[in-house]
This record gives sequence, structure tokens and C-alpha cells, in this order.
Amino acid sequence: MGIQIISISHRIAPLRIREMFAFSKEQQEEMMRKMTDHLEVSECVVLATCNRTEMYVYSESESKSLVFNLMEDVLLECAGAAEEEDIEKYVLFFHGKKAVRHLFEVAAGLDSMVIGEDQILGQVKTAHKQARDIGTTGVYLNTFFRMAVTGAKKVKTDTDLSRTSVSTATLAVKVAEEALGSLKDKKVLIIGASGKIGGIVLMNILSLGEAEVYVTTRRNKMISTKHGQNNFLSIEYEDRYDYMDAMDVIISATASPHYTVTGSKLRKALVTEKTRVFVDLAVPMDIDSRTAALPGAVCYNIDDFTKIARENNQKKMEEAEAATDILHEYELQFEQWMVFQKSLPVMAKVRDNFMKVTGHKGVEKAFDHLFYWVRENNSPEDLEVFFRCLRH
Repeated sequence: MGIQIISISHRIAPLRIREMFAFSKEQQEEMMRKMTDHLEVSECVVLATCNRTEMYVYSESESKSLVFNLMEDVLLECAGAAEEEDIEKYVLFFHGKKAVRHLFEVAAGLDSMVIGEDQILGQVKTAHKQARDIGTTGVYLNTFFRMAVTGAKKVKTDTDLSRTSVSTATLAVKVAEEALGSLKDKKVLIIGASGKIGGIVLMNILSLGEAEVYVTTRRNKMISTKHGQNNFLSIEYEDRYDYMDAMDVIISATASPHYTVTGSKLRKALVTEKTRVFVDLAVPMDIDSRTAALPGAVCYNIDDFTKIARENNQKKMEEAEAATDILHEYELQFEQWMVFQKSLPVMAKVRDNFMKVTGHKGVEKAFDHLFYWVRENNSPEDLEVFFRCLRH
């Protein structure tokens, strides 16, 4: 019994595999309900980001393999990937202490492509809230996620890990600057600026104050930032190709299941030959891979940020070690809480028996009876542990 996790993430799964598991909110809720419909599983949370899809469950079952098989079946069924022969080699499983450590590291950004990135903590909180809203969590996962979030906040407060944070959103700006030398007087189009990642990209570019920024909007939908409405130009999403020939940078970060930029339409739209940077921050991909074949096109997607992220991560290893020490304390507290929680029925039984003996023979005899019971029902090794704990 305990907490178990199934994970498909950037650690071993390439983008083409992660795309298959880019579930919508409705699909995530369907997975959680399917898992908790099984008698073996009482709680479930699904975390889905551009770099990972993970399922967290609490189960009373003594069979880890049974629960893992259920999790894998539901995951593959919702992805429509049951016939894919190579999927299993991209799946990671965690249970026990490793499962506890995994969520704490994920929430603090230690398991991210870019160590210390800020977006993941909000995504963890959102995933937990979503599960609470549909009733698939209980005392174990609620406490688990709450303590992981608390530990992550402590890391952000007490280390420089996120003070020097670089996320995929900030890397998008960096690669555009490197490809063009500078964004000064360049025209940048952001598709999906109303979303979380796209919104961060928009704010990062506006903060530079160098580029002429365009964002796509759907009809009757406004985009606002702390920079105000007058720092960028809004265009209708349906008219995006009319503007692309003038653009120097096109960044797309939507949750659309379809391409926002296709190679065939882009080829017709482009007249001027010049270097253009295309940055795709979406999973599944927003920008048609055939775009890379167009003259002057410089293309990046999520997987292309791995090398850049690795260089950034090397600078952060010292802060990551300090963060790990902080998280260890919270992991230990959660593990202690979990043992205590599971032992409540035993504690109640011992307490009732103690009170019964106390009523008949007094406190001193009740203690003697308790210690005698402990001696008779435990191995010498367990007794050593028991009395060592009492000495502390």
C-alpha cells in the first residue's frame, strides 16, 4: 500500500512520444475518474505539462505491479497508444520513498528541463486543485501535494535557485536574440499570448523594450499585461498569415491539437527573403516541421532547448544541492506523517487497552502491561528500534 507514480517526461521520452500524452483537461479528469473507479485505487492526481505527463495514486493494495499495470493501461488507453510497441521503454515508475522524493523535486523545479523554473509549482498546484474539484483525492494525496508545495516555496525563499531561473519561455527570447543578434527594431509575432507560457514570453519581450510586438487574439478576447495595452498590436488569429512576411520572429505556445503554422500556407505567405526565427513552445507541436526547409528559417522546438538548459543547469548545481537538503526535511516529515496516519487504528486499539488496564490496576500496572505486550509481540531487532526511539 502507498503512493505510486507513473511518469512520461523529458528525462527519457522524446517530443514525439510526449506529444501522444498531451492530454486535455477533460482527458485528465477522465483518467482520474477511471483510476479511482478501481477498488485498488482510492486517490488519483494527474499532472500534465509540456514536458511531462504523470499520474499519482494512493492505493491500499499490497501488489505494486497490479496498480502499476492499471495506471499504464489507463494512460495508454487515453492516449490511444495501446498498440505502440516502444511506449513502455519511455515510462518511469516510482513508489515508496522514491515516489515521495519525485513529487518534492518536481514541485521545486529540480526535475525540470530547466532546473529551478518557476512555472512547474503553479502547474502542480493546479493539478491538485483539479483533482480535489472532481473528488479524486483524499487525506493522503492532499497532504502529499500540500507538503510538496510548502517545501518548494521554502526552496524558493531560502535559495537562489529560482532567483536566477530560466524557463522555456525565457529561453525562447534568448534563442531569438542569438539568431538575429538583437531584437532591436525587429517584429515579433506571438501566437497564444493569452496562455500561461505565451503570456510570460510576451512580458519578457515587452520588458526589453526593443521589438515591435504583435499578438494573435480570438474575436472578443482581450489580452492584458502589467505593461498595459499599448505596448503591442493585436491581430485576429485568422489573419496571422497576412502578417508573417513582415515578421522576424514567430513564437507559438498554444494548447491547440492542430498546427497554428503550416508549411504549405507559410510558403505562400512569405515573399521577402530574410532570416526568420520560429520558436515552438507547444506539446503537441504548433509549428509544422516542414517550416525548417523554408529559406532563411531558423527553427526551435521544446527538445532543442535541452542543450541550452543543460548549460544553465550546470551553473545551478550548488543551489540545487541546498534545495535538496531543504526538501529532505519535508520528505521526512511527510513519511513520518504517513506512517502515523496508517497506524491510527493500531494506536486507538492500544490506547483503549491501556485505559482499560489503568481503570482496573492503575497507571503503573498499565505501563508494565504495555511494555510486556510490546516485548511479546516483536522481534529482538524491532525491540531495539522501539527502545532506541524512547531514548530520544
